[in-house]
Amino acid sequence: MATRKTTLAIALSGLAVAALLGWWWQRPKSNPAPADAAAAATAARPGASVPGGAGGRPGGPAGNRPASVEVAAVRTMALRDEAEAVGSLRSRQSVVVRPEVSGRVTQLNFRDGERVRKGQTLLQLDDQLPRAQVQQAQAELSIAQANHKRNQELVAQGFISQRSVDESAANLEVAQAKLALAQATAARLRIVAPFDGVAGIRNINVGDYLKDGTDIVNIEDIEAMYVDFRLPERLQTRVARGQTARVTFDALPGARYEATVLAINPQIDADGRSVAVRACIDNRRAELRPGMFARVTAVFGERNNALVVPEEAVVPDAKQPFVWRVVEGNEPGSRVARKVPVVLGARVPGSVEVLQGLEAGQQVVTAGQQRLSRDGAPVRVVELGQSPGGAGMEAAPGKRLAGPAAAPAAPAPAASAPRAEAGGTQPPAPAAQAPAAPAPLRVADSGRAVAAPLGTHPCRLPVSAARSAL
Repeated sequence: MATRKTTLAIALSGLAVAALLGWWWQRPKSNPAPADAAAAATAARPGASVPGGAGGRPGGPAGNRPASVEVAAVRTMALRDEAEAVGSLRSRQSVVVRPEVSGRVTQLNFRDGERVRKGQTLLQLDDQLPRAQVQQAQAELSIAQANHKRNQELVAQGFISQRSVDESAANLEVAQAKLALAQATAARLRIVAPFDGVAGIRNINVGDYLKDGTDIVNIEDIEAMYVDFRLPERLQTRVARGQTARVTFDALPGARYEATVLAINPQIDADGRSVAVRACIDNRRAELRPGMFARVTAVFGERNNALVVPEEAVVPDAKQPFVWRVVEGNEPGSRVARKVPVVLGARVPGSVEVLQGLEAGQQVVTAGQQRLSRDGAPVRVVELGQSPGGAGMEAAPGKRLAGPAAAPAAPAPAASAPRAEAGGTQPPAPAAQAPAAPAPLRVADSGRAVAAPLGTHPCRLPVSAARSAL
């Protein structure tokens, strides 16, 4: 019994000691530690910095350390406002020759693929009966003319009445009409070329009997080619007659042609919301054919002094894109980054046009924007890949910068120029031969420049010729 009481007393004493120890361990501390007191005193002094700062962010000298960034200068270059489309080639004039009347073929006066002239007889149908009718009408006209002349003499002498003269005059007009009808019927049996062109492959032979409307042969005027393409309706106010377009063809790799916009359809296609455009290509060398697939780049205008920056310098934003412009700081030799909203324009590979917000020669950050947390943050410019003569311009690996600052010392080949000039580079000629005169148009073909023939440009026909072609 005494042992049980002793054990119970020891257990109660242990619990009391444990409760006392727990209360002492968890009691609030009334005085800060010496290290905490020193830190609080240091933070209370003006201009003092505490390692770690508020919220654990770097402060003091480490927080004002300049951020390392890469920069590039705002430069000027020639930019073209352009849009790409696809289209098809068409002949300047095209027709399928068909007879107006039925008949048997007696003559074929052309060969397949041969050039034909306007008014040339292509095919003759059997015209024996119409020719006989013409002869009959001519005889009737001769009799009517003689009777009318005799009646005029008799009425002057008073032997017949005026009524007889009127009847003979009417008979004369009827005879003239019969002759004209017979001649028109005979002429319809002779098929002629409506314009200069190239004949296709005929589908008939001598002796075939043709019904009216049967296809005989197609004639194509390919001295100039029309390229028909469509542009989105939002561009219908920017395209205009006389503008130029660059045309390439999958069937002619490396070849590039220049076309002139001739017409714009005044009606917008309600299905595709696009506007139809027709341009003309000089094809006097007969290198193009109707029906070819074409890739068209319509050029709306060109600006020689457009401001451009590398596309990696632009920081997208929900309200307005911006760039970080590097300017001189308050302290000598220091630089800071300023946030500048910009208005963007056309884009080219690797660069983007800036319409508002920057000026030529200013420096913008191209790498390290993520280190800039506020406007006016100090920066340190890292010069990487600077061109020797580039005034702060930098070229990323694998990219070629256009413009005066990045131009190579040696002249580039003519085929690498973005736009063909009027004169063009002529094919190699003997040393004794005089240089050829400049041509009005040229066709560039990946390493060679071919001048178009001189003379009247086929895409600029006189109005009278265009009306006669209709």
